[in-house]
Amino acid sequence: MRILAFSVAHDSSVCCLKDGKVEFFCKEERVSGKKRDQVPFKSLEIFKENNKDTIDHVLYCTPSNSQKDVEGIISIYVNKVFDMPMENYSELKHHDSHMALAYSNSNFDEALVFVVDRNGSSFYIDGFDVARECESVYSVNKKQITELQKNFFITGPTDQKHIIKENIKNYYNCEVQCDSEFSIVKVYEAATSLIGQKPLENGKTMGLSSYSKKEKFSPLFIDDLPISEKFTGPIGNGLGSTFADSLDKLTSNISPSDFEYYADKAKHVQVETQQQLLNLVKKHVQKTGVKNVCIVGGYGLNVVANQFLIKHLPDINFYFEPTADDTGISIGAAIHKNFTETSTWSTGLADNFFHYYKDTDIDGKSADISEVVELLTKQKSVALFDGSPEAGPRALGHRSILFDPRHPSAKDIVNKIKNREWYRPFAGVILEEHFEDYFDTLGINKSEYMTINFDAKEITKNIVPGIIHVDGTCRIQTVSSGFLYDLLQKFYKVTGCPMLLNTSFNLAGQPLVQTKNNALNVLNNSMLDNVYFVKEGILI
Repeated sequence: MRILAFSVAHDSSVCCLKDGKVEFFCKEERVSGKKRDQVPFKSLEIFKENNKDTIDHVLYCTPSNSQKDVEGIISIYVNKVFDMPMENYSELKHHDSHMALAYSNSNFDEALVFVVDRNGSSFYIDGFDVARECESVYSVNKKQITELQKNFFITGPTDQKHIIKENIKNYYNCEVQCDSEFSIVKVYEAATSLIGQKPLENGKTMGLSSYSKKEKFSPLFIDDLPISEKFTGPIGNGLGSTFADSLDKLTSNISPSDFEYYADKAKHVQVETQQQLLNLVKKHVQKTGVKNVCIVGGYGLNVVANQFLIKHLPDINFYFEPTADDTGISIGAAIHKNFTETSTWSTGLADNFFHYYKDTDIDGKSADISEVVELLTKQKSVALFDGSPEAGPRALGHRSILFDPRHPSAKDIVNKIKNREWYRPFAGVILEEHFEDYFDTLGINKSEYMTINFDAKEITKNIVPGIIHVDGTCRIQTVSSGFLYDLLQKFYKVTGCPMLLNTSFNLAGQPLVQTKNNALNVLNNSMLDNVYFVKEGILI
């Protein structure tokens, strides 16, 4: 069976699943050049050009399911291009898609899956959007999916919330919560809006939160519900909710000399929301006795919260989906459809390097790995371009900018290349066999996808200040094979340091580099020193 699924919303993508295996995947922004592009026409065109086989199902996936004009146009397009009808796979399927992707990739036989999202599927009454998914809990095994809890935030009239909740309860055979206009992620975005950032930039808030020295905070939740009077609704200009008592403090200029108020607010939402997720996980682990837990949805990329969960639940086996945001919706929808049709789960993805890529020629100076190491030891910035790019949002060595983390100004130097906010940390990559030597690994022997924060040991803080955040942590990637592993081994042999700074190969506000021309454009329009094309052995 071949299933083609595509998502229409931010971070749109296209996936084709053949007999349970990903045959094609492309994220639209990578081929359009528009960050978080919402309609994957280019990706669909690329798939069509490369596809010659019969397709059994074409799935249209969108969380709101309210743009009937857009759906109509795309339906006509699908019918003309693929000569078959399009199935609307959107009605309350957004969290199902997140769940299916995480469970399939986890390789657990039985697991609890927690989806923590900003805007899941809309719930309608008489054609009106009255609530949206925000948190969902599933019990999943090889034979069945069981919903345990569905949380919605209210988008309709709040004086009708009892009627809204009853309608949702009648739809689901599980615990339902629908008593607030806010949610875990919408509480978190209150601090993001405060610093002039849109809700999809919550990662910036996470970085800023570590600068706060405050230890005690007032509650933002009571009885598992956000305290609504503490927040406003969306404040306009693309910004989400914020703190009701801080409207006169809105700014996008967070300076190193005046950041404490904003860092405190960032830490406030970090502390309160991660505790709320911990409460939810504890509740269902205790109810079910299941010790395997998957975390997915946009909040699943919060590495600080992920570390917090592991520290407080050391007996739980956690899987944090690396393509946790809406990038993975097309894959998850196809996996979910395949399971409903065949009662068989898809094979988990072996790595994160399955994104579409069409190779082209490149001219330049031939160079080997030793020359790349030499540049790094001279504290030059080197970008790696290695075949197919990462599917998820984190650079894992195929589209990475590397730098010597021993340099005391490494962060400032790379920030001049990337043009990022000063308070955002840079990740690191380490030889897997040295992981425990430099970090408190929380009992974990590897961290391949940069989904967890780790506390650095004192020796690490002294050796590699460029990748240690102000709170003494690092979002570290471990490697045990491939070119990046070989490069690190040689760097370690020369320097005695088994780590490098590793950040995504792109500039601020741009998608991850997709093509060789994209790579050269970054090189020519930034302070990046070199690009190494791994497969070709070309250094520019």
